[in-house]
Amino acid sequence: MRFDSVLFLCVANSARSQMAEGLARARFGARVRIQSAGSQPSRVNPFAIEVMAERGISLDGHASKSVDTIDPSTVDTVITLCAEEVCPVFLGNARRLHWPIEDPAPPLVGEAPHLDRDALLERFRTAADRIDGRLAILESLRDLPEPLAPIEHHLSLRSRDVPRSVRFYAWLLGVEPKEWTHRYATFVSAPLALNFVVLVDDGIAIAQPNALYHLGVALPDRAAVIDAYHRARALGATIEKPPRTTWRGTPLHELWLRDPDGNLVELYARLTDAELAQRPHDLEPTALV
Repeated sequence: MRFDSVLFLCVANSARSQMAEGLARARFGARVRIQSAGSQPSRVNPFAIEVMAERGISLDGHASKSVDTIDPSTVDTVITLCAEEVCPVFLGNARRLHWPIEDPAPPLVGEAPHLDRDALLERFRTAADRIDGRLAILESLRDLPEPLAPIEHHLSLRSRDVPRSVRFYAWLLGVEPKEWTHRYATFVSAPLALNFVVLVDDGIAIAQPNALYHLGVALPDRAAVIDAYHRARALGATIEKPPRTTWRGTPLHELWLRDPDGNLVELYARLTDAELAQRPHDLEPTALV
């Protein structure tokens, strides 16, 4: 996923989009141009300012802006943060992502009398955590190495570091996640018959946690397995077993990796008839590199 300019949108450009702008500026620095705006701009919420200050991020000098003031040519990615409201419309050809985050601020003073200052601050902290968790995944998807060309695979697994796992699997599978939150990311690819979920490993029990022990990814041929090895090294992936041809059982050209959580991944290609004819008498694996 390539992006160089991100615009965050919500209704008032007061809380969520302002916090997203501050968090994104802190995360991306000068690498990405960050802006925010709203369809009905008001003012920067004091609780947003305070919660960002707790993280060492200053919103001083920020002001609520109308989406109409944003030049579409300066934006390649638009992220809307509305949950139940009608999101602003942005003209242009930018990629659009939707992250529904509940508004942490009551619409009007007096509409939530049960919420004291501490409760409101907690709502803003929660919204900031959820935005930053999604930003971490967005960052992990930027500037991926050239992806592979997999044939088929299917998997659901848990992760202790969702952004790192999403980055690894977006590269490995050659497909960006369809959607993600701070807890999970879902990949879907009809051509690959793929439905793949990365779920945060937070100690909550799930049914049949050991039903799948590794991910198998079929590649077209021997050359693709060797190429995958070099790409995996460029990514910084952990090589469990370098590429080799195994002859016992189902003969395969295979490469074993470990993802960031230690899960095993097998990249393999079935042998052609000509390759099968070269089967050694001792059936010992043959190194490919």
